[in-house]
Amino acid sequence: MQVDNKVLDDLARVAGGAMGAVAGLKNEVETHVRQRLERVLGGMDMVRRDEFEAVKEMASRARAQEDEIARLTAVQAALLDRVAHLESLVAKVAGGAAPADAAPGKAD
Repeated sequence: MQVDNKVLDDLARVAGGAMGAVAGLKNEVETHVRQRLERVLGGMDMVRRDEFEAVKEMASRARAQEDEIARLTAVQAALLDRVAHLESLVAKVAGGAAPADAAPGKAD
């Protein structure tokens, strides 16, 4: 019985050591793969996620500003049309009233 326990203990110790070696190998492989991927991706001239998000936000703000400028330009055009219309009305009223107020041959 004592011999069986010793054999089982030795097997458990060997299995534990093998598991530790496998875990170490796993970590080494992960590190190596990560380094290779970083090297390959670094050579592809790719941007990091935070840089992408920052540029995306800047583009969104620029688009919103362009929309606001377009809206204000349309409002300005409408106001200029309105001012031109009002000026033409004032000119008509002033043009029609001026001959009635002015005497012939008199200069202002």
